[in-house]
Amino acid sequence: MNRRFLRSPKVRKVLAATAGILLFGGLSGCATTAGHPKDPLESFNRAMFAVNEGLDVVIKPVAKGYDEVMPSPVKAGVGNFFGNIGDAWISINNLLQGKPVDACSDVARVLVNSTFGVAGLFDVATDFGLEKHAEDFGQTLAVWGVGDGPYFFWPVIGPRTMRDTFGWAIDSYVDPVWNIDQVDVRNTLAGVRFIDVRASLLPADKVIEEAAFDKYDYIRNAYLQNRRSVIHDGNPPRLEDDE
Repeated sequence: MNRRFLRSPKVRKVLAATAGILLFGGLSGCATTAGHPKDPLESFNRAMFAVNEGLDVVIKPVAKGYDEVMPSPVKAGVGNFFGNIGDAWISINNLLQGKPVDACSDVARVLVNSTFGVAGLFDVATDFGLEKHAEDFGQTLAVWGVGDGPYFFWPVIGPRTMRDTFGWAIDSYVDPVWNIDQVDVRNTLAGVRFIDVRASLLPADKVIEEAAFDKYDYIRNAYLQNRRSVIHDGNPPRLEDDE
């Protein structure tokens, strides 16, 4: 990790602001009631959701253009490249979650894809039987026993619980892309990754628009259910047992 980045006053301000938001959200959540028990700040979240929908008026057409213009092999290569970068941090999260076998598999994926996969452009590791995992620091905190906290909807980054908002801040803090010193390279890579991710969500847009009477409600419930599933590696306990 780049030490200058870690010592940057701007980075520290971002983390401090995030911590303040989380603290405020936690305190507000204790004193606010709403229809969904995980969403005590629903009015605020719906306002942020509306902001995000406004931003997406610009972002979505760019993602559609990218999806239509770029050949499938190129899009696959872009996704593989950034996925390979992410596997290193995923391995650390698996280790922190007490899953050393998965962590070793993730490290092997990075080594294989970075060499035989031409800097990660090709996912050779999956063909070798090395499974792709998806672990983040929010999941690690959950495994350590940190509770969800209230649900938030943030512009651009989307739905997060309080715990996952902090987890996202840490994930971003250690992200190799954001640690690149050369500003134009860093911003280009971050922008390409963002548009590639947004383009990958286009099929889900149609499903949500056709199935959801209340889009905000649909996304919130889907997010919370999915996070509960991935935290328990696809085998969540019954809600009664949790309580």
